[in-house]
Amino acid sequence: MNSNLQSKTILIVDDAPENIAILGELLSEYQLKVATSGEKALEIINSGSGKIDLILLDIIMPGIDGLEVARRLKSDSATASIPVIFVTAKSDAGSFIKGFELGAEDYITKPFEAEVIKALVNKILK
Repeated sequence: MNSNLQSKTILIVDDAPENIAILGELLSEYQLKVATSGEKALEIINSGSGKIDLILLDIIMPGIDGLEVARRLKSDSATASIPVIFVTAKSDAGSFIKGFELGAEDYITKPFEAEVIKALVNKILK
């Protein structure tokens, strides 16, 4: 296991436990934090409990959705540089455009290909 990867922290934000489990297993060589809502994600990010190197963010969640989470992160100088990848079932062009306008690094639709997620995460974090 690459100790450089172990030193990187990914925040997985999804309200579906099965998606969290799949992503967690897929990215187990990284340090992982999990939030099941937009509110919890913002709480973790703003808590100062360690640097977040990448956020995998679902859009469709109860309460604060992923687009609003991204908007808040990208409008705050303390968190604007954290890369965001949307991982979501929303596959319409408007959602893609909105995600990129908010500063997302990439946008992956569910169901996703495991190797695509791994390759993208590794590209961003290496």
